[in-house]
Amino acid sequence: MVLKTTAFNKKLLALLLLSTGLMACSSTDEEDEGEKVAELVEIQEKFEPEVVWDRSVGNGVEDYFSRIKPVSAYGKIFSASREGEVVALDSATGDQVWEIDLSDVNQERGFFEGSRSALLAGGPAAGMNKVFIGSENGEVFALDAETGELSWQAAIKGEVIVAPAFDSNTLVVNSASGVLKAFNATTGEELWKIEQEVPPLSLRGISAPAVASGGVVLGSASGEVGVFLLERGQQGWVAEIGESSGSTELERVVDVDSTPLIFGDKIYSVSSNGNLAAIDLRSGRILWKRQYSSYRQLAISGNTLFLTNTSGHVYAIDRINGLERWSNLSLTNRGVTGPAAVGNYVVVGDFEGYLHWLDQETGEIVARHHVDGSGIHATPTVAEQILFSQARDGELQAIKTP
Repeated sequence: MVLKTTAFNKKLLALLLLSTGLMACSSTDEEDEGEKVAELVEIQEKFEPEVVWDRSVGNGVEDYFSRIKPVSAYGKIFSASREGEVVALDSATGDQVWEIDLSDVNQERGFFEGSRSALLAGGPAAGMNKVFIGSENGEVFALDAETGELSWQAAIKGEVIVAPAFDSNTLVVNSASGVLKAFNATTGEELWKIEQEVPPLSLRGISAPAVASGGVVLGSASGEVGVFLLERGQQGWVAEIGESSGSTELERVVDVDSTPLIFGDKIYSVSSNGNLAAIDLRSGRILWKRQYSSYRQLAISGNTLFLTNTSGHVYAIDRINGLERWSNLSLTNRGVTGPAAVGNYVVVGDFEGYLHWLDQETGEIVARHHVDGSGIHATPTVAEQILFSQARDGELQAIKTP
């Protein structure tokens, strides 16, 4: 994860800052310790994950920042590469159902020119028998889920680097420029648009919208979680969960980049520098708040929340009162993904391409599997108790947990 601003040197400074967990060190020794990448140690494996099938999705996202990840719907797995390939695979066998190359859409090029990257980055999301995906060029594509044919496309100001959300035939897209736009999911017609102020310095990522009970819940770069009416886009309540601290602009970054997790009548959300909070869905009242910092996706299983913080530490937290149940610090600075709950375990990936199974009750790592040396950039997807994980070079595996 990196910071975005108009000055390139600030991007470099921000990357270094976040790699140390947004904490300043008082000595060279402490700084070296804070940046140290944990080496994997031998574990006593309780089972061996089984690869059901594996396929390749173009060149994946390579070394670029991306949250592209597989999504499951209609008995298929939909995924994409940054360059423009979007594929539908049979979820049971991995056989290709269809493929479309969006780099060819609306691109004029000379006879000797190859196709230019579509810069896909946001999605895919599946629903209403369509697959939706956005690009860094501010394009939104809607594909037929059965055939892959382009149903419609639309434009939005700014990069689309998170998955859209939809409900009641309304597709909601959030862009890195602070524009939140709603489209008719069937036709692509614009329904409403809101422009939000974006701080001069913020994280490269943004919050994906989440929809429930007629509201669109969204995190912001100012450290807030807010709700907008799905029908008209009118803003409702706002809850502040980020806590600005430190003496420099970099240390005061408080983005809420993790997608708000809606569970029943509560919302769980976390700031990159501040707090994990439980929020009442209807009123916006903060029910409890605890000091954790993350920009990764949250997961929930039963009454337990799972969280990966900015240093790669994995935590289990009681969702009722916010009390910590366990922590695992053995994956420090390994670029750990957000957690995914499957069976009695929670799974995270890392920058070397390993998946780690942690026991939900104890936090102990009980199994490990290597997907691909290019690394795993996004939180694994779970559907029908099968884990789907895509590596940076496009290697996509379906994995069964015994």
